[in-house]
Amino acid sequence: MDMRKTMNMDLIYSFFDAANMHRWNDHLRPMDLTELDKQAHKMVIAWVLAKFEGTEKKESVNWRKLIEHAMFSFIRRTILTDLKPQLFHRMVIEKEKEMNEFVLREFDARVPDMEKKFRERFIAYLNKGAMSREDRILKAAHYLATSWEFRLVYNANPSMYGIDRTKGDIERQIREYADVSGVVRLFFGKDAFDFIDLCGQLRFQQRWARVPRIPQTTVLGHMLMVANMVYLHDADVGADDATVYKNYFTALFHDLPEVLTKDVISPIKTSIDGLDELLSEYEKEMISSSLLPLLPEEWHDEFLLLIDDPFGGRDGMMIKACDLLAAYVEAHVSECYGISSKALSAGKEELRSKLLSLRTDVDVKGLIERLDAMHI
Repeated sequence: MDMRKTMNMDLIYSFFDAANMHRWNDHLRPMDLTELDKQAHKMVIAWVLAKFEGTEKKESVNWRKLIEHAMFSFIRRTILTDLKPQLFHRMVIEKEKEMNEFVLREFDARVPDMEKKFRERFIAYLNKGAMSREDRILKAAHYLATSWEFRLVYNANPSMYGIDRTKGDIERQIREYADVSGVVRLFFGKDAFDFIDLCGQLRFQQRWARVPRIPQTTVLGHMLMVANMVYLHDADVGADDATVYKNYFTALFHDLPEVLTKDVISPIKTSIDGLDELLSEYEKEMISSSLLPLLPEEWHDEFLLLIDDPFGGRDGMMIKACDLLAAYVEAHVSECYGISSKALSAGKEELRSKLLSLRTDVDVKGLIERLDAMHI
């Protein structure tokens, strides 16, 4: 019997390693921009675009395909590292077969024990013909996330050779997906643009405040790590489409209130009596006054269900396990790189203890043991 699982630590680590992939590294940057954060922002934008598709065209999106194809695209990007977009797109056109064969060989080398059906779907994705509607939404989200980054980069490089050509290329690429609901309004800063802009600010917030680490992951990147792990778990247990959607986007948005409150580390929350409850009450007020108005009113009830209590309900403990596991990976990898401290080591041991004591169907023990055994 094949015991291989989709929730595989080798795959989880390959996603995390994208925090070491630096974007726009041939430009002066006002802040570090990483591939992990870009992929996270892309999924926030994809959710907005897909919601517009549903409300404007009255056509339901295949959320499972959207999520999984985003993961497949992410896997391919991590393998092809940081090729310049012009070269990447030319390779796709001229050397697609050879490139896909290379990607699959690398994937098998990096994730040798991947669950069979997930691997088969990945192969089908690599060899697909015309893009599906979900693929077009993801591609549009990709270029809109790039455009958001470019606004930061452009202001720091207004006189750099070729910068205006890059600007024109991005605008042209976005126009190619103008048929996707919401693309034009987001590109011109209308409607839900402020929402994706606010979410993008979580790329500025570092995890593990005041604790030296490498790589210095952000709140937004962490949110995607949790969401991806949640999806991998749900794939293993055969969750239905509605559960897959709810769990994934609950995980993706689980730390979103931190854009309003900043990250208050657990020791402070627990050492000051009543602070945790006060913060929770304040977050709810801020969500109602500052977040909800940025989204169409008909989305409000559903959005509140996603972010109100991410660790409650039937699947809350599973999402919490993925949240803690993502934090454990952050601490463990930094120590493997030789960057540690008393606070980081203590935090890692506390996370390990919490994870091993959780009552959840996530194979926490097996995932930790695999991570500990990996040569990083």
